[in-house]
Amino acid sequence: MSRWRLAAPIDDIRAALRAGPSVPERFALATLVEVDGSAPRDVGAQMLITEDYDWGFLSGGCIEADVARHGREALATGAPRLLRYGEGSPWIDIKLACGSGISVLVEPVAADEPAVAAMLEGWDARRPVQWSSDGRARFAAPSDEAPCDTWDGARYTRLYTPPLRLVLVGEDGAALSAAALALEMGWQVALIAPGGPAEPPFAGIAYRRNDPVAALTAIGVDRWTAVAVLSHDRDDDERGLAAALQSEAFYVGAIGARARLDARRARVRAHGVSEAAIARLHSPIGLYGFGKAPRDVALSLVAEVAQAFHARVAAARSAGVSMSSSAPLSAVSR
Repeated sequence: MSRWRLAAPIDDIRAALRAGPSVPERFALATLVEVDGSAPRDVGAQMLITEDYDWGFLSGGCIEADVARHGREALATGAPRLLRYGEGSPWIDIKLACGSGISVLVEPVAADEPAVAAMLEGWDARRPVQWSSDGRARFAAPSDEAPCDTWDGARYTRLYTPPLRLVLVGEDGAALSAAALALEMGWQVALIAPGGPAEPPFAGIAYRRNDPVAALTAIGVDRWTAVAVLSHDRDDDERGLAAALQSEAFYVGAIGARARLDARRARVRAHGVSEAAIARLHSPIGLYGFGKAPRDVALSLVAEVAQAFHARVAAARSAGVSMSSSAPLSAVSR
C-alpha cells in the first residue's frame, strides 16, 4: 500500500458523490454481491472509483487496491466485470484473511443516467430508493420495500436508505463533542440551541436557534433520525422531548439523573404523550459505564444511538420489512 486510504471509512457512496462541487462525469461502482462464509462486510457494500481516487471498502484491506484497478479498467473499456476473491478465485495471490469467498460486480456508470439522478434525489430528500443493476443497465425508483439485498447471478438489487441523522438539543461541551463525533461517523447532524450564537460552532451541521418544537418541525424528523436532549433544565426541554417522542424518530434520549426520571416522565406526560411513547425515552442518556466528561458523554451517546439504529435495522430485516414500515423500538432496560 503506497498511501493511506483515508476515504475507506465512507460507507455510503452517495456521500462521496455529493461531497464534491459536482458528480464525476464517469465513475465505477463496485458492489459486494455474494459472500460465501464469513466476511468483514455484508452483501451490498460498495466502493466508488474514479480515474484518480476511490472511496469505501469491501474487505479488511485485502482486495481494495485490486478492485480499484478493475474499476479503472472498466471505465476504460466501458464493460462491467464480475470478480471473485478468496475461495473459488482464479487469483491465488490475493488471499482473504477470513477464509471466505466473495463476488464483486464492477460496473462503469455515467453521471447523467436517470438511475443516478433518482439515487441522489433520494439522498437529498431523505427517501428510500431501490436500485437494481446487471452491470450494464441500471434502474432506481423510490421504494419503501426492503427485501434483503439480492443477487441472482446476473442482477443485484439493494435499497439506499436515508443516512442516519442525529439531532442534538443543547450547546454545552457534551453537545458539541457529540456533534463532532457524529460527523466523523458520517452521520448528518443538526444542532438546536435556542438563543445560541448567531453562527454554528463548525461547518457541516444544520443549525437552528429557535424553539426546539419549531426547530424539530422545520428539520422534519423521520425514521432515520435520532433526537438527543443535552440541555439542562431549560423551560422548553419537556416540550421538545414530547415532540420528539411523538415523532417517527427511532431514538429519543435525554440527559439527566435517574433519580429525577419519574418527575421528567410526568412533565412529558402532561404534554399529552402516551405511555407507549414515553417508554421509548432513553434516560439517563448513553450506554452504561462511561465517565461524565463531555467527550465520554458524547461517546456513550453516539454508541447508544448506533446500537439502537442497528438493532432496528436487524429487527426490520428479520420481519421482512423496511425501516419505513416498522414501528420504533422501545428503549431497552438498562
